[in-house]
Amino acid sequence: MKFDSPLFDRIRVKPDEDRRLRTSLPSCDWPGCAHGATHRAPKGRDHEREYWRFCLDHVREYNSSYNFFAGMTEDAVARYQKDAVTGHRPTWKMGMLGGHRAAKPRTRFDNVYDGAEDPFEMFGELGARPRRGPTRQETERRMVRNAERKALHALGLEIDAQRTEIKARFKELVKRHHPDANGGDRGSEDKLREIIEAYNYLKSVGYC
Repeated sequence: MKFDSPLFDRIRVKPDEDRRLRTSLPSCDWPGCAHGATHRAPKGRDHEREYWRFCLDHVREYNSSYNFFAGMTEDAVARYQKDAVTGHRPTWKMGMLGGHRAAKPRTRFDNVYDGAEDPFEMFGELGARPRRGPTRQETERRMVRNAERKALHALGLEIDAQRTEIKARFKELVKRHHPDANGGDRGSEDKLREIIEAYNYLKSVGYC
């Protein structure tokens, strides 16, 4: 038996890997090439998931001249690229399938948005009857009211406090927590700063 026989490749310290590839791989699809096909390349448009099998040299040559859009006009290429954004599936603008609900057959998608909160009135274009959520002005007003409540609480006042009451309370608290009124003690500076910020905020929103 010859010592360079392929039978010894499995136990050889450094087996002849190229020889083993040649015996286990299919032949290259390039005309006239007898090398093993170590790489694959796509066959092209309309032949998705179909591949050529080439050796390294020929797959490089094939890829250097490969053009998926070969034979297509510029308009056809542009349409293909646009459709590729949605996976070549049909799409419609919102509201294009709307109209009178009684004029089209009912499906399992009918009324799917009914009762949903729709602050931007988007689902109405689909013929749904969503629940009206708070308007932007109402939401902003609620946020301001919460901030006003916090500022009034810092001054020790209720939400219905009047302008004169706020000013009088501010002057009283400033005198009480000012370092000059406490023999130079700065322990109330944080509280004083909170009172001033609360009062300035109430002034900025027209509360006082």
